[in-house]
Amino acid sequence: MKRVIFLLLGLLLISASVVAQSAPNLPKKLFVGNFRAGHVQGIAVDAKQGYAYLSFTTMLVKVDMKGNVIGTVTGILGHLGCLEFNEEDGCVYGSLEYKNDAIGKGILRQEGVSKQFPTGFYVAIIDVDKINRMDMDAEKDGVVKSVLLKTVVDDFEAKVGTRSGKEYEHRYGCSGFDGISFGPAFNGSGKRMLTVAYGIYSDVNRTDNDHQVLLQYDVKDWAKYATIHSQNNLHRNGPQNSDGKYFVFTGNTSWGVQNLEYDTHSNYWFLACYPGKKPNFANYSLFCVDGSKKAKVKSLKGVDYQKNGALLTLAKRGAVDPQNKRVRGWHNKLGACGLCALGDGYFYLTKSGKSKQGRSATLYLARFVGDEAKAFEIIK
Repeated sequence: MKRVIFLLLGLLLISASVVAQSAPNLPKKLFVGNFRAGHVQGIAVDAKQGYAYLSFTTMLVKVDMKGNVIGTVTGILGHLGCLEFNEEDGCVYGSLEYKNDAIGKGILRQEGVSKQFPTGFYVAIIDVDKINRMDMDAEKDGVVKSVLLKTVVDDFEAKVGTRSGKEYEHRYGCSGFDGISFGPAFNGSGKRMLTVAYGIYSDVNRTDNDHQVLLQYDVKDWAKYATIHSQNNLHRNGPQNSDGKYFVFTGNTSWGVQNLEYDTHSNYWFLACYPGKKPNFANYSLFCVDGSKKAKVKSLKGVDYQKNGALLTLAKRGAVDPQNKRVRGWHNKLGACGLCALGDGYFYLTKSGKSKQGRSATLYLARFVGDEAKAFEIIK
């Protein structure tokens, strides 16, 4: 009996050692703050150079892995959301929105600005190597270029009808886009694509908003579109169409995919959301798309004005929605304000903070578990 006990203890120690050795050489907890800006929206990490980047709605912050601030980019009057570091060009890509809805108006009030912008949804391409001091100007210092996504603008501005004769604004409930990440093409080609995920308005009275919508772009020729970002004259340079539009049936969420992240270790796409309000769905806040499954053209449930679409498959991980067996996910507390894959199944999950000193973010190192009860385990 003693021999069995010692054997079990030995196996546990070996297991713990393997986990410890495979964990990335990054801090288990990283505090960044405080700033007079909006709440943290997204994060990106360049582990090789030892920097993290955080969007605080109207401000980009660059820190080292001890939380020391290297520099900030200010003067952004739109909504800077999810971030992604692109190892191929060393830039950070982010979602940048200008719109005259509750979010857009709230940002301008916060910044004390009365001007109104034309609707525009841009991929911000930020030359982060240039960020070396505080309060760099997003326009004057030439740090930010951008590319307009016309497909998102078209869906946001569209009006659609239903069989019952009702008319709704915003195709698919599109409120713009937020999530952004690089990963393989959903058509099975293996090509590396930039993927963006729509924001989607919460509305329990319509059925065409029960899918998350993802667009993919090949950015190899985007140099012809990328333009120095000027808010005095927002340009309209960008591709006419996406290279693919895809749908994930999850049920309606509040504001769609806040953070999108592709993880090479699991070959999963992580969709972090604010939970929806429809009583006929479980209203999970985190979903995983199985990257090994090629998109298939199928009927779009609840979308009267579009018969078919390229549907993606949710991974067989997490809890099954009792009322919608196709849907699986988690009631995950962290991730919607920042989610970053670090390799070997490890992630940073971000918690937003607010105090008298300003807004802050805390990054927690976590390991993907993916069972029915929980998605991640925080590393202590």
